[in-house]
This record gives sequence, C-alpha cells and structure tokens, in this order.
Amino acid sequence: MNSIRQVPTRVKSRRTEANLGAEREHFDKQQLSSISKAITSSETPVKEKHARRIILGTHREKGAYTFWSYALGFPLASSSILSWKFCHVLHKVLRDGHRNGNLHDKYGQLVALYTKLLCTKMEFHAKHSEIPPNLEVTDEVLERTAGTDINNVFQLTVEVFDYMDAELRLAETVIRQLNTSIAISTLTSGQCRLAPLIQVVQDCSHVYHFTVKLLFKLHACLPADTLQGHRDRFHDQFHSLKTFFNKARDMLYFKRMIQIPKLPDSPPNFLHAASLAKHVKPVVVIPDEDEPEQQDDDDEEPEPLIEVSDVSTSSLQTQPQQFDIFDQTFGPPNGGFDDRDLQIESLKRDMELLRAELERVKAEAQRYITQLKSQINSLEAELEEQRAQKQRALVENEQLRMELEATRRRNAEHENIQGNFIEAEKKAQATEQRYNKLKEKHTELVTSHAELLRKSADTVKMLSATQQTQDEVERTKQQLSFEVDRIKQDAEMKLEEQKFEMEKLKRELEEKMAEVMRIKSSLQSSEKASDQMNSSMTSLQAEKERLMRSVSEREAELSSLRQAAQVQQSSLQQERERNSRDLGELQAKLQEKASQEELLKQKLLEEQFSLLQGTIAEAENIIQDAVAKLDDPLHVRCTSSPDYLVSRAEATLSSVDKVKKGHADYLSNMGDAGGLLRALTQFSHSAADTIINGSATAHMAPTDHADRLTENCRDCATQSLQFLKDLKSKATLQRADPASIRIIVQKILHLGQELRPKGMDVRQDELGDLVDKEMAATSAAIEEAVRRIDEMMNQARKDTSGDKLEVNERILNSCTDLMKAIRMLVIASTDLQKEIVEGERGAATIKEFYARNSRWTEGLISAAKAVGWGATEMVESADKVVLHTGKYELLIVCSHEIAASTAQLVAASKVKADRNSKKLPILQQASRHVNEMAANVVSSTKTGQDHLEEKDTMDFSGMSLIKLRKEEMESQVKVLELESQLENERVRLGELRKQHYGLAGVPLEQVSEGNGETSSLAHPASMSPKPTKPAVMKKPALAQKPNIPPKTMFK
Repeated sequence: MNSIRQVPTRVKSRRTEANLGAEREHFDKQQLSSISKAITSSETPVKEKHARRIILGTHREKGAYTFWSYALGFPLASSSILSWKFCHVLHKVLRDGHRNGNLHDKYGQLVALYTKLLCTKMEFHAKHSEIPPNLEVTDEVLERTAGTDINNVFQLTVEVFDYMDAELRLAETVIRQLNTSIAISTLTSGQCRLAPLIQVVQDCSHVYHFTVKLLFKLHACLPADTLQGHRDRFHDQFHSLKTFFNKARDMLYFKRMIQIPKLPDSPPNFLHAASLAKHVKPVVVIPDEDEPEQQDDDDEEPEPLIEVSDVSTSSLQTQPQQFDIFDQTFGPPNGGFDDRDLQIESLKRDMELLRAELERVKAEAQRYITQLKSQINSLEAELEEQRAQKQRALVENEQLRMELEATRRRNAEHENIQGNFIEAEKKAQATEQRYNKLKEKHTELVTSHAELLRKSADTVKMLSATQQTQDEVERTKQQLSFEVDRIKQDAEMKLEEQKFEMEKLKRELEEKMAEVMRIKSSLQSSEKASDQMNSSMTSLQAEKERLMRSVSEREAELSSLRQAAQVQQSSLQQERERNSRDLGELQAKLQEKASQEELLKQKLLEEQFSLLQGTIAEAENIIQDAVAKLDDPLHVRCTSSPDYLVSRAEATLSSVDKVKKGHADYLSNMGDAGGLLRALTQFSHSAADTIINGSATAHMAPTDHADRLTENCRDCATQSLQFLKDLKSKATLQRADPASIRIIVQKILHLGQELRPKGMDVRQDELGDLVDKEMAATSAAIEEAVRRIDEMMNQARKDTSGDKLEVNERILNSCTDLMKAIRMLVIASTDLQKEIVEGERGAATIKEFYARNSRWTEGLISAAKAVGWGATEMVESADKVVLHTGKYELLIVCSHEIAASTAQLVAASKVKADRNSKKLPILQQASRHVNEMAANVVSSTKTGQDHLEEKDTMDFSGMSLIKLRKEEMESQVKVLELESQLENERVRLGELRKQHYGLAGVPLEQVSEGNGETSSLAHPASMSPKPTKPAVMKKPALAQKPNIPPKTMFK
C-alpha cells in the first residue's frame, strides 16, 4: 500500500525536476544570449535590454555565478573593444546587480584581501629594496633604511603599519570563516584556508619587530604628544596580533607545521627608552620533518594529516608473529632455526627506538635553539644598551674633563680679577640705578605721549562730530527755506486764481447790470406804449425777478469765495509765522552749534599746545640729561669714534630740518601739531646722542680739538634749550628759529670729520682693530641700505601707481639684490681674511700680523670704506630717483662705483690668499655675482628711464630743403659742443681722481711700484663697467670718502 501511495508523489517529483531543469536550461540560454549580445567586438554601445536581463538574472539566482561562468571565457586580451564592453557590463552588474555578484565564489573575499596584501608587500619591497621579501634583516640594515631624517623614519613607520594591517585583515578574515575546533583544522577545506597563514605568521613576527624599533627611534626624536596616534595604532595591532597568535597556536594544524612565538602580556612602553632593552624579537621556528616522498606526492588523499606511522609499525610487528607461526607449524627454513632473523628483528626494534629517541632529541634541540635565539636577541639588546651607555659615559667623561680644565682656568682667572670685582660691582649697581631711573622716565614719557595722542584723537573725533552736526543744520536750513519758498509760490498761485475768478464774476455782474439797465430802459419805453404791453410787462417782471435771484446767488457765491480767500490767506499767514518761528529756532541752534564749535576749536588748540609743551618738557629733560653727562665722572671712561659722531651729527642736521618744517606747518595750522611733535622727539634724541658722543669723542681727541668739541657740545645744548624755551611760550612761538642750532651742529660735524683717521695717521698697533671695525661698519651700512630700500619700496607703493610704480619696484628690487650680493661678498672676504691671518701669522698675534703687513691691511680698510660709502650713496641716489628729484645717470654711476669698490675689496682680500684655498673660489663667485647685480641695476635704470621719458617724434616731412640744411647744421654744431664738453669733463674727471689720490696720501708713482701687496691693488678699478676708465684711476690703499667731491658734479 505504501508503494502504491508513493507512486503519484514520485511521478510528480519527477515532473517537477523536469520542469526545473527545463527552466534552468532556458535561464542559462537566455543569460548566455544576453551576455553574448551585450559583450561583442562591434563598436556599438551596449543595449539597455541586454544589460537589464543580465542584472535581473543576478537577482534571480542571488549571485553572478552564471555571468562569471560565461564572462570568464571571453578572449578579453584579443580585443580592446571587447574589454571595454566587458568593463561597462561589469560596472552595471556591480552597481545594480545582486550584492553577491562581485564575489562569484566563497573564496572571493579572501582572494580580494590576499591580493591587497600581496600588492602592499610588493610596493613596500619595491620602495625599500634593502629589506628582502622574507624580512630577515639585521637592526643595522633597518637603521640604514630608516636613515637619519626624522621625516623618512616617520614615513617608514606608517608604511610598516599599513603592512601589518594588511596581514592582520587576511588572518582575521580566514579565522572568522573557520570554526576554531580541532575537527575543522584537520579537514582539507580548512587546511586550504589555513596554509597561507604560515607565511602571514612569519611576516608578522618581523613586521612587529620593525614597528617596535622604529617607534622607539621616533620617541627619541619627537615629543610624546605628536606620536599619540602611532601609539594607539600600535596598541590595536598588538592586541590583534596577540589574539591571532593565540588562536593559531591552539590549532592542531599549526602545531605540526610551525612554532608560533608568544608575545608579552602588555605592549612596550615607548615613553621610557629603557623598555627597549626588555624587548625580545619574536622568532618563528618551522621544524624540519623527514617525511617520505610518497606523502608529498599523494595529493589526492582526503585527510593528509592522518598518522600512518602506526600502521607501518603494526605491520612490522605482526610480521615476526607470522614468521613464528609458520616456523612452529612447518619448522624453520632448511630444517633449522636461523639466528639472523632474530638479530634482524632486534635491530629493527632498536632502530625504531633510536628513531623515536632521535625525534625526541631533535624536538628538544629545536626547543633549546629557540630559547637560545631568544636569549641571543635579549643579550644583543643588552649589548647595544651597554654600548650606548658606554658611549654616553665616554662623552660625559670628556665633558667632565673639559669642565674640570675650564674650572681650573676659571679659578686661576678668578684669583686675578677678584680684586677688581668689588669695584666693578659697585659701578654696575650705580649704572643699574641710573638705568632704572632712565627707564622710569622713559616709561613716563611714553605714557604721557600716548595719553596726549589719545586726547588728540578724541578732540579730532569731537571736531568731526561738530562739523557733521553743522552740515546737518545747514542742510535742514536749506530744506526749510526751500519749503517756505514753495509754500509762498503755492499761496501766490492760489491768490492769482482767486483774483482771476473774482474778476470774471465782476465782469458777469456788470453784464447783468447792463442787461438790467437795458431792461429798465425798455420798461420806460414800454410805459409810453399802450395797455397791450401789460402782458409783456408781466413776463418781463418775472424775468427781472429771475435775474435778480441769479444776481443774488452770484453775490452769495462771490461772498463765499471772498470768505474762502480770507481763510486761505489767514492760514498762509499762520504758516508763514510758524515757519519764521522755526527758522528763528534753527538759527538759534545754529549759532549755539557755531559757538560750541568755536569752543571746541579753542579747546583743541589749547590741547595741541599743551601736548606741544609736554613734548618740549620731555625734550628739555633729555637734552639736560645729556648735558649733565658732560660733567659726570663716570662718563670720562666712555669713548666714541669720530665716524659715529659724524653720523649722529648728520642725523641731527636732518632732524633740525624736520623741526623747522614741522614748526612752519604748525604755525600755518595750529590745530595739528603731530608733525612738530614727531620732529621734536627725533630732534631731542638726535641732539642728545650728538652731545653725548661728542663728549665721548673728545675723551680720545687732542687737547685743542677736545676743548672745542666739548664747548660746541655745550653750545649745542644751550641753543637747543633756548629754542625749546621759545617754542614753549605763545609770545615767542612765532620767532623761534633753529638756525643757530644748525650752525653749532655743523661745527661739531666739521670737528668730527677732522678727527677722522687719515690713512698713515693710524697707528700700526690699531690696524687690526680698525680692519674689524671697518668690516663691521660696512656690514652695518649694507644692512641699513637694505632697510632703507624696503622703506622706499613701501613708500613708493603708497605714493605711486601704474608704470611709475613698476619702474620704481624694478629699480629698488635690483638695488636690494645688489645690496644682498655685496653683503655675501663682505662675508666671503671676512672669511678669507680670517683664513689668511690664521694661516700666515704663525706664533705672532693678529695685531702683530696686521702691523707687519700694514700696506695690505690699509688696502682692506680702504676697500671696506669704499664699499660702505658706495652702498650709502646708492641708497641716496635710489631715493632721489624714486622721488623724481635725482637723475638716473647718478644711479648708474653709483652702480659703477660699487662694482669698482667691490673689485678693490676682492683684490685686496685675495692678494695674500693661498692658491689652493677653499674660500677663494667662494669670494670670486661672490664678486661675479656683485658684477651681475650691478649690471642688473644699470639695465633696470636705463629701462625705466627709457620707459618713462617721452621721446619727441622726428617729423621732417613739412620742412623745405633750406630748412633741413639749417637744422642739420645746428645739429652738427650741438654735437661738436657736446663732444667738446665730454672731453673737458673727462679731463676734469682725471684731475679729480688725481687729487683724490693725493688727499688719500698715496703718491701716483706708488700705484705701480712697491711690494706685491700694493701693486696687486692696481687693478680693481679696471673691473668697473666703464671701459673708458684709465688704468691710473684706481682706488687708493686707504681712501677717505668724505674728502671726495660730491657726485652731483658729474653731469
């Protein structure tokens, strides 16, 4: 019965299977057709219906197995169009198909991670070829790969982190797909996934060691906060790696194949450098197994890890038993017992025992090897730490030895200076007290100055508010007057209209009255008529009454219009009176505002004058303090150079001019004293510096010059105080004049110029100090020139624009480049000079060397002065050119002069230099760079001059022949005159240069004669950009630039 009942079910299942098979076959055919039609080699776009069928097929089978089974058979490498269409269809499947479409089998995710790992590994080893793919390198190779640049170490650490992330992602994904039980790890499917993790374990052990080493190196060079992200990432990788190692260690498959190391319980502490010694490099050991070759070739066994040694052993053990039974039944071979069989069996058993013992010994030896490797790694780490400590100890020992020697020297020096220490300390205390007092005064001055400036700003704001209020009142007044005029015009227009209406009514009334008169006359005439006219009289009477009523109505209308006109006139009168009252009130307010404005102006004038008085008081204090230092006994020790005195005197003369201009501006507009205040502040400090430095210079000057200089300083202070006193009073403010101050300061300037050393007047023992001073002064002059050029650049950008701004920027930029090149030349010359002195002075001191080579030293001093003076003249010429008060030719001449001066400095520096000196090529390169920059200045100047100067167009088309001949003759005359002037100026230039050398104290016959040191200086001038300079016009050995005639004479 059961079999009969099951028949329909079986038949139905067979039919269902047949239907499913047919449906599956139809689906496969449809998919194959859609794929083959969508992906073709014809250059046509993919049709949407084919792509849509493929996408629906992936959703139907919940994957892309059919698509991949057909798509992988396409010859993609043979046709680029086929590959392009395949990428297009695959892109659509990935976007709109089933989510499992990109993983066409169960290994898809593992393959994707494995390929990412292999790409990361290949990129890492291609970039760092020093590290082999098996990652087995020493710490020295890792240090060399990382290098000394901390940026490279940082980048290498990030790459190692990425390497470890790729390894751990693959391992975690494989273990997550598998069950960690023993049964799974012994199956071939599980072993297929677990086999690649052996290489992952090997790589992770080395990469972990690399990470620890690199992080300790980073923490030794960078702050801990910067590496917080690295530490967090390492902790995550450490815990993931430890979990992976623990899980893999518990699997039976890995126990037979690899010995996985154990990681420490906690990650290393990178904040303590000593933790590096506790780090042990994890070592992975793969045991060597001597397996039969047939096991290696037997790949078809379902369970390759099943133990077969027991079977072979049992077979070997059963063989003797079989032989024994045979012998017992049939007897031993040949009728006797063979002892060799027993020996063979015993030897086999011994061999098995020895083999087992050998395996045990191998395992024990392998364990010992692993332990010894770990101990070796720890000992190597300790050895490195000991070496580092030894090196630090040696360094500290050397430092202590040097400190001990320095302490001994300091003790010896301390015994010599201990007597002077108490006196110096007293002087220091007195100086500190005076400095504190001056600092307090300066702070009070700054505070008062800031307060006065704030008051001035508030006053200006009040004036601006008052002016704005006055403007608003004026605008309101104008609006009201305009409104009144408009109302007047409207009222007049209305009155005119009413007058016109009244005139019209009057005319109509007169017409009616005339008509009434005519009616009356007709009535009088009708009275004489007969009685027949009575009826007409009645009608006329009625007409009369009607006309009278109309007249009365017109009169009533006229009276109402008169009343309306009177009302309108009264309203206009009231409006006029109200407007007059408002106008009076506004005029009163305007007068009040005007009075307030006058009060504010008066207050502003008083505040400006009080501010001026405060500034004058501070200036008097500054100058009085400077005068007090003339009689201060502590000031006797202070000295100053005539050059610095001259610079301060020139600054004072400039400040006197600014004071004079500020005084004139203040007299013209007493509401703004800002310019005068700034000028007085600068003048007070400049005058005080001139007085103090004049007194300090007098301490080193001859008696006559010292007395005159001190007297002039006192006169300067007296005249300055008198001028400030005149400015302080309103009565004498108008006649205050700083001309007397200018005369005294000019006297001080002349005395300073007379006190300047003149070539041979310098003592031989002072030449060494003078060289250093002149080099320092030259560097300072160049720095000042660069600063002033920057200021001129900023001012030019504010004051000019367009082509002028472009030309000024080009000229000033070229001047700045020239100054920078000169600064590098001075630095190179100073370095070469120090090398020459250190190489040739021998046992002599530096001063003795300079004194022995006095002529060479004087050449250096002359060249340094010439360079500094040329830089200053360059800045002055550039300033005049930018302000359009100077000539472009002056800037070109200054460029030539600087080139010649730098060439003189180069020649003076390299005359005693060694031919193999390393610093000499640097100096020569700097000299060439200076010449290039000077040529650039000349080029920029000429370009700017040509760009700005307008050239007259030469149009001679309208001239006759006689006129052209006349113009030609006049042009030839002008050319001859200019050529004559050029020749005269060249002769004059030659005479000026001869006088220059004469004033410098160097005879012309010594230019080409004397020792080699002097004759070598005969060529610098020939390096000037001017080819027409004669060879005799070179620079002297010790030239004094202030004695040269001013450059404005060269025209």
